[in-house]
Parts: sequence; C-alpha cells; structure tokens
Amino acid sequence: MKVVGLLSGGKDSCYNLVHCVQQGHELVALATLAPPGSKDELDSYMYQTVGHDAVHLVAAAMGLPLYRREIKGTAVNQRSEYGSRAPSSSSSGTHGEALDDETEDLYHLLRDVKAAHPDVEAVSVGAILSNYQRVRVEHVALRPDIGLTPLTFLWQRDQAQLYAEMLDAGLVAVLIKVAGIGLDERDLGKTLGQMQPKLTRLAAMYGAHVCGEGGEYETLAIDSPLFKQRIDLRDVETVVHSDSGFGSVSYLRLKNAVLVPKDADQSKVEATTPPLLDALGERTLAAARAAYKDAASTESGIQELTAKTAELQVDPSAWALPAPSVRRNGRYVVLSNITGVGAAEVEDQVRAAFDTVRKLLLTERLGVEHIAHVNLYVRSQTLFSRINAVYREQFGVSPPTRACVALPLPPGCELVLSIVAFDTASVAGTPFDRRALHVQGRSFWAPANIGPYSQSLLVAEKTWVAGQIGLVPADLSLPEDEPTQAALSVQHARRIVTATVNDLGGRKVQRGWVEGGVCWIEHGEDVHARLEMARHAWLAQSGEDDEEEEEEEGWMGKTEGKQVGLLMVTLPRGALPRGAVIEWQLTAHTGRVPPPISAVEVDEDEVGSDCDVHVVRTRAVLAGMEALHTVTTSSAGQSSFGLLTLRITSEDPVDDAAFAQSIDALTSAYAVHLFLPLHQRTSQALAALRSILPTTVLDTAHHVPCTSLHTPHPTLQHVDLALAWHGI
Repeated sequence: MKVVGLLSGGKDSCYNLVHCVQQGHELVALATLAPPGSKDELDSYMYQTVGHDAVHLVAAAMGLPLYRREIKGTAVNQRSEYGSRAPSSSSSGTHGEALDDETEDLYHLLRDVKAAHPDVEAVSVGAILSNYQRVRVEHVALRPDIGLTPLTFLWQRDQAQLYAEMLDAGLVAVLIKVAGIGLDERDLGKTLGQMQPKLTRLAAMYGAHVCGEGGEYETLAIDSPLFKQRIDLRDVETVVHSDSGFGSVSYLRLKNAVLVPKDADQSKVEATTPPLLDALGERTLAAARAAYKDAASTESGIQELTAKTAELQVDPSAWALPAPSVRRNGRYVVLSNITGVGAAEVEDQVRAAFDTVRKLLLTERLGVEHIAHVNLYVRSQTLFSRINAVYREQFGVSPPTRACVALPLPPGCELVLSIVAFDTASVAGTPFDRRALHVQGRSFWAPANIGPYSQSLLVAEKTWVAGQIGLVPADLSLPEDEPTQAALSVQHARRIVTATVNDLGGRKVQRGWVEGGVCWIEHGEDVHARLEMARHAWLAQSGEDDEEEEEEEGWMGKTEGKQVGLLMVTLPRGALPRGAVIEWQLTAHTGRVPPPISAVEVDEDEVGSDCDVHVVRTRAVLAGMEALHTVTTSSAGQSSFGLLTLRITSEDPVDDAAFAQSIDALTSAYAVHLFLPLHQRTSQALAALRSILPTTVLDTAHHVPCTSLHTPHPTLQHVDLALAWHGI
C-alpha cells in the first residue's frame, strides 16, 4: 500500500516507517502538526511538539514531501473514547466531537495529504502503548472520506526489546525533552545508545517506561536506515521549565541543525521483524503439531469418534428456534434467540433483528450503547459481507465484542443474535468503568479489527474477548497449516486478555484469571486430529503439556493448574470466518472488585481490592447420564462461568450433594447457551437436563445447534449435550 507517515521526528514515528517499508509498503509522504506561532512546544495530549523545528530535516533526510499544519485545537475530549457509541450515518465530520478538539487538526492534515495524493491507502503511526493516541488517530484515519488503514507495527511491543531493536537497526535518536524521575537537563542531547543503561536502571527502580511511554522523555531521530543523509545538531540551547530533587522538565531548543552526508553502508541495516509466534506460542505450536500428527495416524481414535457420531444427520428443518427472550439479573440484561425471520432479504433480517434488540433493551431502559458482547450466528459464511454491511450501521465507537460462526439454522432464518448488555448507571456516585480495546491498525501484535467489533470489552471488571482465528497480524492472511492456526489463534486471545488487564493502571494479569470459554472447530474427516490439536494447544497455556513451565505462562491467572471449563464445539464445513478451522471465544476477569452488580451488598472496604477465584468440578450420574459441572467463580469479583456437560452412560447412579449445590449456582445465571448436537442422542440428554435445571433457566437459554461436543480434560471426551453459562 502507499503510505503517509505521521511524523513527530521522534524515534517511534521514524522506526515504524522502517517496518512499513520492510513489510512491502511504499512511503509517499510525511505529515506533521506543529504548535502555533513561534512557540517551541505545546502542552498537547496528542502530539509531540518539541523538536518540531527540525521535522522538516527528517523529511528531507528521507527525500519525502512533508505536509504540515498548525495545532489550533485543545484537548476538549480527554476521555478514553473519542466519538459516540451511538451509530452515525455521517460520511465525514467529527461524529459528535467538538470542532475545536486538537484531534480534528489531524483530520484536516490528512485531508490535505489525500488531496495531494489521492492514491494513498495507509497511514504509519508510531504508537506503542498509548490507547489515547491510537484511538484518536484510528478514528480520524478510518473516516469514510479519508479511508486510511493504520499501520502500527510497534503496538504492544515489549519496550526493552523494542529499544534494543532500534539500536540494532541503526536508528540514532537523541533526547530533546526530559520530564521523568531520575532524568535532568544533563541527559539532553544524549543518544539512545548512551541512555540505555540509565533508562534500564530507572525502569527497575521506579517502573519508568524504557521507551518513554509514560512521558518520561521525547526524542529526535538524527539517523535511520531510511535516511539518505543524517542530521547534525550544531547549535542547541537548554531550556529548563522546572527542577526538583526527583527530576526536571527541560528541553532542547534547536538553533542550528543541518543535513550532512552519511555512510552509504548504514542504509543497508534492517529492523528486526518479531517472530510470528512468541516463546509460549512456539511451545503451543509444538504441542498442537505433535497431537495433530499422532491423532491423524491413530486409526482407533478416528474410528471411536466416527462410531460416536455415526448417527449425525444434521437436519435444520427438524429443529425450531425458541421465541426471543430477555432476561435481567442485576445489571446484566441478556437477549437470546433474536432473529429477523419474516423479512425476505438477509439485509432486512439484520435490520429486523436489531429492531427487536432495541425494543427489548428499551423495556430495561437501555440502548445499543450498553451492549458488551454479541454472538452472531449466521446460516452461511457466504452471507457474512452482506450481514456485516448492515451490522456495522448499528454501532458507533467502542463497539461490543463479537464472535461469529455459521450454524445449521432452520430454513428461512439467515442469522440469530445472542446479546449481553450491562447497565452502567453509577452506584452511589461510582460509575462503572467500561473500556473497549478496539485496535484497527495492522501490527505484529494481534489481528486488527477493522470491522464493527472490539477485540475486548471490559465492564464491571469482566473482560469479554472477541472470537479469535489464526490470522497473521501484519497482513491478515490465514496460514494453511492447521496447528499454526491453533497456536496463533490462542496466542491472539492471550495477548488481548493481557493487554486489557494490564491497561488498567499497570496491574498485572496474574492478578486476574481466565474464566473459560468455547473453542469452535470445523468438522471434517480429520476432526479427531483437530480436536486433539485444540486440546493440547489449550493445555499448553497452563503448562500441562510442558514440564518446563515458565513464569511467563501465567496469563491464565489464579486458575493456573486448575482446569477451567472449556467446551469444544464442532460445526459443519465452512462454518468459521475466512475458512479457518479453529476459533477461540474466552472471557476473563481482572481480579478486582467491581461496584455492586446485583442487589447483594458489597462491603465498601472491599471495592478496589483483589479478589479470590475458585474452580470447582462436580459429577453425578442420573437417568442414564453422566453430568459434569465445572464452575469458575469469585464472590468478591461478582462473576461466575459454568460449563455443564451430559453424556449417555451405563454407570450406576451417583448422588453427589456437591453437584446439587453447584446446580443451585445457576440461579445467578444471566447468560445461558444450550448446545444441541442435531442427532438422536440429544433428546435423551435434554430430558435429563430438564430434570436437573430450573425451568426458568432453560426458558431463556440461547439454543446453539451444532455437529458434536467435546471436553478437553483429562482426555478428549465426547459429550451429548452442554450448557455454558455466565452468572453473578
């Protein structure tokens, strides 16, 4: 793609350009924003402005045209979101934001670039951790009248590693502003190489950001692999804003800087491209590949699975959807089995379904802006683009997370919606923190969500994660190798969970936990191999497939070593997006105590403290069925996830009081998914389930027809029916 680079002159914006070129993109222009008049810098929330008087030299060093505008606005909107959650029909404009916000200056700058370069397709952004900056740049770049794909190859990179890679690539940058503890005017003008030991030491002592993501310092790049000449700072002046015993705020005024020749060999240095899979990802791949190979060569395993599913005669016409329902428990409101049946065209069915959604939410005094997660079930993935075109019209910024799979739906039904909404009204003046991680830029981190859904959404300390398939983040391609898809897709889920939890004030993910989830798998002749592949990929996350477990594998949190509920669901061929064979759908918890979600009183002293989690697995045999119930719960965290499975057995009845007690926990459920394999054995299992559960639970359950169901622990286990639920 042809790219315009957003340029501050600093190390990050320049280094991201190096990655853009190495990924095959073509730089055609640079663009920058500067403070008005003769000001040296501006106290901007969005832009680095110190050193703006040398940005033209950076552009000249690369031989690229520079487009420049003055910053006229201020940080009117300082929230984590930019724009409105309500849907907008506007083809351009601010989408509800103030015209005098400094973000709108970027909009006019990029319009200037588009006018001069109509064929520009992407914009380079040097964001590493700043959601504030990334959200605003993406909001502007993706407006319909600009339409630029953000390229953010530094996003979520480990800072110490990234710092070292910049040095190895031959990027030379000097500090031109310091504003962090342990830094003072004596550090100004020093290069990144000279500062590396000190910045590493400050990170260990005070938690300072090595790459300056906490505002500790700002830089000017004076050489880069993309520079045809280098910048020589011949005359500078130190300006001290403030000074204290902990650090100073000071910067360099560049009085005379010129371009000078550089060694031609320096331009041959390349930046390090991070591997597709990190250390845990590689171990996951090894486990998945070995399991896939072993299962594929084991005829007995294939024959056993074939025998258990021989009666599968998936016939959607024999199955009818229950009526739409709405269920409230505390602040959670869940809509199940929502369709647009009756409308002729698929687009009209989407609109009709969301009309129903709005009406049902209105009965609870909520709107679409309160939706946290959507399960979008479609009849065929071939309809996806048509469905998505209307779906995207329903939401504004920070859209809910989404998982999308194709199900054997009844004739005339093109889609079904299952929706979780949350009432965010404040409690005694304490608002609920609702944050969406909606990364729309291509990176080396996880796939961009250019579509109308977020990678994760956090509300009431619970994290909903969008369904993840094994796309390559840099170009959104899908590997043909199935074990690679398995390892990559679960790595995406892990990185999203980690980024979501760590974004909250730097708290570590080990203080939270993964509650459990669903692994969707395409059925086929090699389904046994795919199931074993997925099972071992999952076990590798908690180190069960590797005796040499390392601390970095603690992303599962407090449940590590305890198997949380995971349901493996197989679906007909072509059921997953983009032809993928596996998709992960998980939820997690931050490990913090939210404000009250239900009518149950919570001690005010507990709010904001850490909370414990318990994973309990109980078993019973009744009515010829073995029932297993795995519940991940935290009373202080006010969150539960349960997985109840049933399978036909010849064992004698087992009456377990603990099992009965675990079933009582379902009274706290607000979202219930009933997974129904479409074959003869399901009716027997369903009859047994009805004898166990309260009628109210099943009446509002969302029905999910599928091919077969399995659980991963302790071995691959085929089951005849499953119930997955979320509760308070």
